[in-house]
Amino acid sequence: MRILPFLLLAILALPLPAHAVAVPGEDAPDFTATDTNGIPVRLADLKGNYVVLEWTNRRCPFVRKHYDSGNMQALQKKYTAKGVIWLSIISSAEGKEGFVTDAEANKTAKDWNAGPSHIIRDPLGSIGHLYGAKTTPHMFVVDKAGKVAYAGAIDSVPSTEVEDLAKAENYIDKTFAALEANKKVETASTRAYGCSVKY
Repeated sequence: MRILPFLLLAILALPLPAHAVAVPGEDAPDFTATDTNGIPVRLADLKGNYVVLEWTNRRCPFVRKHYDSGNMQALQKKYTAKGVIWLSIISSAEGKEGFVTDAEANKTAKDWNAGPSHIIRDPLGSIGHLYGAKTTPHMFVVDKAGKVAYAGAIDSVPSTEVEDLAKAENYIDKTFAALEANKKVETASTRAYGCSVKY
């Protein structure tokens, strides 16, 4: 019976399957998807541009804070006007909170006056798991070389209160200020806050 502990140790020593996540300083995981207007999007084809990935869920109060206040739309429009590609990604599974059809996703964006470059539905969670997206919102910035420059929260105050925006440090603005000045992104990773992604 002494063989059992050795067998258990051998099993525990086996390598676990690797899960790709977006790590600052490393290549952003590549993916191919089709947006809600039927346009194919491949991250590798966007190299040479800054890219923002925003995980979203229209039912999440943390997401609503940033959209009801106009904060998210302002960021989208500010940076897409500079040539940044902004991808809003919906990883809610069918039957889960926040799941939408292409038409519903487009209507929500229109109602909110949102300005992403593309909206991508990811109901199977393949892109979400590839990036390790945990919350809505969960933000990633990819630099022009295709490397992750930032991963984490949208800002420094984890709340659903609109009035907290005025005292929050916005990490997307901070990241682009460094990138545009050819400086190191000092805060390249933070703990994302919000609703859990509904895989």
